Amino acid sequence: MADAAAVPNSTEHKLRRAVGPWGSYTWGYADVGADIYVALGLVIATAAGASNIAFLFAGIIYATIGLAYTELSAMYPLSGGGQMWVTRGLGDIFGFTAGWSVLLAFTVDIALFAYISVSYLNRLLPGPVNHLPWIILEAIVLVILLLILNTIGVRESSKLNEIAGAVDILAESTLIFIGFLFAFNPAFYWHQTSGFFMHFEPSRLLLGTSLAIISFVGLESISQAAQETERPTTVIPRTSVALILTILAYAISLSNLALGILPWQSYDPSSTGAKFCGHLTASACSELHTQHENAPMIWLAQHLPTIGPFLAPVIAVLGTTLLLISSNSGVYGSSRIVYSMASHDLMPKFFEYIEPRFQTPLVALVVFCAIAICELIAAGFTPNALQSLAEMYAFSAAVNYLLVFVALLRLRFTDTETPRTFRVPWNVPIRRPSGTYEVTIVGVIGMLLLFAVLIMVVLTNEIGRVAGPLWVIAGLIFFSIYRRYRGLPILKSVPRNYSVEQLAVYRESGEGGLADEYQAALRRKERIQRPKE
Repeated sequence: MADAAAVPNSTEHKLRRAVGPWGSYTWGYADVGADIYVALGLVIATAAGASNIAFLFAGIIYATIGLAYTELSAMYPLSGGGQMWVTRGLGDIFGFTAGWSVLLAFTVDIALFAYISVSYLNRLLPGPVNHLPWIILEAIVLVILLLILNTIGVRESSKLNEIAGAVDILAESTLIFIGFLFAFNPAFYWHQTSGFFMHFEPSRLLLGTSLAIISFVGLESISQAAQETERPTTVIPRTSVALILTILAYAISLSNLALGILPWQSYDPSSTGAKFCGHLTASACSELHTQHENAPMIWLAQHLPTIGPFLAPVIAVLGTTLLLISSNSGVYGSSRIVYSMASHDLMPKFFEYIEPRFQTPLVALVVFCAIAICELIAAGFTPNALQSLAEMYAFSAAVNYLLVFVALLRLRFTDTETPRTFRVPWNVPIRRPSGTYEVTIVGVIGMLLLFAVLIMVVLTNEIGRVAGPLWVIAGLIFFSIYRRYRGLPILKSVPRNYSVEQLAVYRESGEGGLADEYQAALRRKERIQRPKE
């Protein structure tokens, strides 16, 4: 077995608590709020007149995931998020699978949102920068800059999210208000939505729904920041619920607004939309539609009466900024997942290394930013770089969230001692000889929906159904080699005393009352389990 002493001691330097309520909210909003800047064009181009239905389906699933994440992140305010909960609820190999899957989602998040951030920025610039090689190169430079920012520290990184998030909420609200008041055409909206169902194509609706899944990782970002959030068991439930409501309102409103203003074909880079290009050549038409697909919010803003020409550049700047901070959240989240996995013997110990000056996980940041750059380059060789990245994202997110729901249901039976400051609603009591437990109906529904999404992704996403499983298989091989090298079990879990770490985090974060409640519950459990003398 390798000598652990050779690895830098992660306990010498700890992650610092620098994220408050607004910072926690904007960590999630940075990811999920940026979804509409990316997904609107993709989903309309694929789901056509049913794109609002695709967003609604994805929104329902997102709400169930959000409630599950709210309960679990408030219970366990530690870095690691879904990976840590699955490890605790289902065991090491499942925890690794969840963590490895969400690592793909986060690295694709870095690449995807850097790519689209550059696409929005380039709409303000003339010349060759609008061509694919330049976009990929600019996105790589952007990832390197985010790596430097996150190395300096989470406080500086969080400030970027907070400022841009506030401005974007104001801009999106203005666009929705003016759009519905002055530009929305109910008759045209009905023509587009009813026309799709007159010639219903289930495959297009399924593909559109699976691509709308790219909004799912925002709540993961909030949970990743839990160990650096002030009073996390109080703050996280409030910010998570607020985020769920905000994103549902924006996604559904903007998808319906777009269908009431513009023909869905104008987002479609295929020959179906060519008739909207007028006298342009086929190649110029394809490039025009690709720009609309890559920067859909600008295309929508341009068609607002009176203020459209003035609002479009504002949306371009805000889109660039919000997508930048979403990519930034991916950089942050991937490094914290790896840090947590390494601390629980699921990844090599060198990923635990905390840079002494800035107190950030430097090795994890460098490695997974490098993977994101490789994904950017690989996507550049596919016919549609944007859709290729989105499909990989959808598969990895579906696997992770499905395992999170299974862990949520199991932890209701195996961990009744941890205080639950938030509980997923609609619970059914289950009586067993060892006591009465509560099963959440929302959790069961969410698990079934995520299983359906995973099947949907495999059936409809050409890139996702190949790259996603290959990533998981490669990860499991890596996990097996690492555990064998360390002399640790592969299929079984390493014994851990979770309660010691949990109590320490409660007290260090200022949640002394919860620490006392948890400790009292542990004592009661110990007395019950103690054999009679």
